[in-house]
Amino acid sequence: MITLLRCLVALLLSLTVAAGLTVAGRADDWPSRPIVVLMGFPAGSGVDVVGRLLQPSLDKSLGQRLVLDYKSGAGGNVASEAVANAKPDGYTFLLGTAATHGVNAALYKKLPFDVEDDFTPISTLVDVSNVLTINPKVIDATSVQDFIAQVKANPGKYNYASTGNGTGTHLAFAEFNAKAGLDMVHVPYKGGPDAIQSVLKGDTCCIFNQVQTVLPQVKAGTVRLLGVTTKKRVAAIPGVPTIDEAGESYTWFGIFGPKGIDPTVALRFNLAIRAALSEPEIQKKLAELGNTPRYETLAQFKETVHRDRLHWAEVVKAVGAQIE
Repeated sequence: MITLLRCLVALLLSLTVAAGLTVAGRADDWPSRPIVVLMGFPAGSGVDVVGRLLQPSLDKSLGQRLVLDYKSGAGGNVASEAVANAKPDGYTFLLGTAATHGVNAALYKKLPFDVEDDFTPISTLVDVSNVLTINPKVIDATSVQDFIAQVKANPGKYNYASTGNGTGTHLAFAEFNAKAGLDMVHVPYKGGPDAIQSVLKGDTCCIFNQVQTVLPQVKAGTVRLLGVTTKKRVAAIPGVPTIDEAGESYTWFGIFGPKGIDPTVALRFNLAIRAALSEPEIQKKLAELGNTPRYETLAQFKETVHRDRLHWAEVVKAVGAQIE
């Protein structure tokens, strides 16, 4: 009986060691096939532009092709849920944002996943500044201070656009209005193109939007930019000052995997992102789009997600926005 027991123990030990070697072998061999990166927003969006810009460098560094798979819907929640439920084998990731992993946690009453517990944060990619964009034919302001003065003198007169109720563009403007003491009417649209068109047509006076999404209108001379919401000026629009009254209001893009990814795989992807963001040509192209490269370690990105979740919970509560 003792001999049989010893044999069973030895067998279990050997199986445990073999399993460990298999897991280690998988980590060492990663990646051995294409890696899928789910995109929560459609082709042509800011997320898509950044993903495609970084794709060639990451392909080369990792030795496998990154496949961008578009699963837009519910403010990025469709793609987020798919990744949260994906097998943690290192072949399914998410290109998420401060909205998918900050705003949405507070905005939606019930999410089928937890933005912190059900993901492995890999690294941030970029910071994207919001910029106060106006139609000068509707409100002929020449500075943020002038804009605030005109709106205060006409409470309830001016409408501002957003890309949807509870989106980053909505909450950025709502937070700005609260801090500046402004009374404006929020008009939500279904996405960026419709929101920008409303400003161009004069149906709304203004919008807070990502810099890269309004550069074509700036070049065409159809809108005026009054201020950016980051601490420093944006290289793509160096003549536009910062907005001290709004504090910092920007979005970041970043890569997430499902919970339980092998730490070796997570670290290797993280370092590949660091290498890509260090390339001068990529830095130049990102700057031209109004984006600032932002690399973070695994631990730093995890803390960023936690901190932003708390911040946006406060903003959403103050604004009173909520989606079922």
